[in-house]
Amino acid sequence: MTPLRLLRIDGDGIGPEIMVATVAVLDAVASRMARPMEITKAEIGFPALAASGSTIPEDVIAQARDADGVLLGPVSHNAYPPKEEGGLNPSGVLRAKLELFANIRPAKSWPGVPRPVTAPLDLVVVRENLEGFYADRNLHQGPGEFMPVPGVAMAFRKITEAGSRRIAEAAFEIARQRPKKHVTAVHKANVMRLSDGLFLDCVREVAKRFPDVTYDEVLVDAAAALLVRDPGQFDVIVTTNMFGDILSDLVSELSGGLGLAGSLNRGADTAAAQAQHGSAPGIAGMDCANPVSLILSAAMLLRHLGEAQAAEAIESAIASCLASPDTRTSDLGGTLGTRAFTHAVVTALGAP
Repeated sequence: MTPLRLLRIDGDGIGPEIMVATVAVLDAVASRMARPMEITKAEIGFPALAASGSTIPEDVIAQARDADGVLLGPVSHNAYPPKEEGGLNPSGVLRAKLELFANIRPAKSWPGVPRPVTAPLDLVVVRENLEGFYADRNLHQGPGEFMPVPGVAMAFRKITEAGSRRIAEAAFEIARQRPKKHVTAVHKANVMRLSDGLFLDCVREVAKRFPDVTYDEVLVDAAAALLVRDPGQFDVIVTTNMFGDILSDLVSELSGGLGLAGSLNRGADTAAAQAQHGSAPGIAGMDCANPVSLILSAAMLLRHLGEAQAAEAIESAIASCLASPDTRTSDLGGTLGTRAFTHAVVTALGAP
């Protein structure tokens, strides 16, 4: 039987710690998977920069392209040297090189987990991942930002029909699998009439092909307010790159924090599981990082690769551990560090 080939890329800061936790959980569910699993390791970030002169060497990109899926740890790209000195953002490079056009970020209420609002939450933000204002990935060559004269900075926002249609199709396909079957397009077309107007035209066109899915549209500022007041009215949000980045962080905080925020970057040929939070170098090596975000991201990757039983087992074990302060990490009002929490999850999975 052909094995499931995953590429493990630890990243910087707390990346290696939460990756060890994630691999331990994957090993614990290996017996429930339809295919055997092979995990190989590659280096990016500061270790790769020291060894090869680049924070993401070309051979790592090739390995990622060849794998069935990627487990990507957080990176400290803001602390990297300039691009000319090898300081590339590995996350942005992989998204562009592997055409990971859809960033899928679920957010839900976890019983027992303290959070800033009491309203129930269970939604998915489907974010276009390769266009918009992001300067590291929205143009074929050259940055999306420039300064024509000192003291004046400008940025290009790229929105295309092809990019808008395929992210809309991804959102409607996800909604079709959920009980509510509801897609909300979030935009600012009242101001950015051409770019968000084009985006909405494409989403509306796709919506006609999904008559079983309810569709509506909300301005981004109104959406932010409504998510705080009544998040239950949302099911699947589809939006452009920057709006999706901001709103997905908002809903993750409403669910209990970025430490709980799973995330999958998906393309036509491969996908990368990536924690939604940063590398937190200030707590690296202190055994206090919450690994849930990356573990849940890995579960999303397994489900995407056809291993739903293993994914559901992981999510159930996480829910069981989060329900009690005795089996939560300290950032969620619990008492456990990274290693102890990982052991609790593995135990909940029925593994030794």
